[in-house]
Amino acid sequence: MGMGGNSNEEYNSEINVTPMVDIMLVLLIIFMIVTPLIQQGVVRQLPDNMLSPDPDDYITKEDAVVVSIPDNDVFYIGKEKYSKELMGDKIKKLMEGKTPDKRIVYIKSDRDSVSYGTVVEAINIIRKQDIDKIGLVADKRKGGPAATTQPAPQ
Repeated sequence: MGMGGNSNEEYNSEINVTPMVDIMLVLLIIFMIVTPLIQQGVVRQLPDNMLSPDPDDYITKEDAVVVSIPDNDVFYIGKEKYSKELMGDKIKKLMEGKTPDKRIVYIKSDRDSVSYGTVVEAINIIRKQDIDKIGLVADKRKGGPAATTQPAPQ
């Protein structure tokens, strides 16, 4: 039925993989470029981890409450920025309905640009929300744990 007049042509039933390979390579390149741009959370340099208790795996859960302090008087809960005044209300709202073992707030602060007073201020705001478990997160040391959970001092 072709224009050449040869009607004995047969259909080619083999799969042509070249276009499929081309598409896969393009997708691979796209994912390699986009993946580093999707970093979660706020960028900060965590303190080095000294001897500490076992790591708490709950920090990686989606419903974990993580307060990030990248700079003095700059507070994030997840990816949202909050002032000191609004941070307590947001934490209280996030903790509603959680069981006592899940009422933990983790604090990540930058080692070099955040003063000790700012971290203490964040702990005080969290404690005013009737939360007794506050985890201070440090960089994972080789062979050491990544996050620790300690009851806040009374």
